Amino acid sequence: LWIVVLSTLGFDPKSLLVVLGGASLAVGLALKDNLSNLAGGVSLLILRPFKKGDFIKGAGEAGTVDEIRIFHTALTTPQNVRILVPNGSLASSNIQNFSAFPTRRLDLVFGIGYGDDIDKAKVILENLIKADDRILGDPAPAILVSELADSSVNITVRLWVNGADYWGVHFDMIENVKKTFDKEGVSIPFPQRDVHIHEVNKN
Repeated sequence: LWIVVLSTLGFDPKSLLVVLGGASLAVGLALKDNLSNLAGGVSLLILRPFKKGDFIKGAGEAGTVDEIRIFHTALTTPQNVRILVPNGSLASSNIQNFSAFPTRRLDLVFGIGYGDDIDKAKVILENLIKADDRILGDPAPAILVSELADSSVNITVRLWVNGADYWGVHFDMIENVKKTFDKEGVSIPFPQRDVHIHEVNKN
C-alpha cells in the first residue's frame, strides 16, 4: 500500500527501496559488534573466567580487572592506564588469568661459561634460594642444566612463590645472581663470534 501512495505522490519506489536497503545494511553492520559484545559479556558473566581484582591477559591486552560490564571489561595496566576491552574480542580470545591460583612458578635461566664449574654455580644458586624466605619449599625448587648453548651452559632455576611475590623474587634473584657470580668468579658469557683470517699465497 505504501508503495502505491509514494508512487501517487511522485516518489520512485525503486529508489526508495535501494535507500532503505542500504540503510538496513548499515544499521545491521553497526549492530553486529554490539551484539557480539553483548553475547561476549553474557558469556563472561556466566562462565566467570576471571573476577574483579584478577590480573589477566586477553585480546592482546593485560591488566587488573576493574569492572566487568555487559559490553566491555575495564582493565588497569601495570603502567596505570585504563583500557576498555570489548567483551566480544575478550570472550573469543585465549584468556590467561594470572590470579587464578595463589602460587605461581617462576622460571629463570642463567648462563655460565664452558670453563666454569657447574657444581659451584649450583651451590651458589641453592644458597641464594635458601636465603630468600619468599621462595616456597613445596613444591621444592629445581636447579637444572637445561642447554649447552653456543656461548654458555644454561642453568634453569624453577621456583614457586606466592602470586604477590612473583616480580619481587624475579628481579631480586637476577640481581643477586649477577653480583654473587661476579664475587665468586663465575662468568656470565655473552654471545661472541670468532673470525679466523687465512692468508692466501698468490704466488
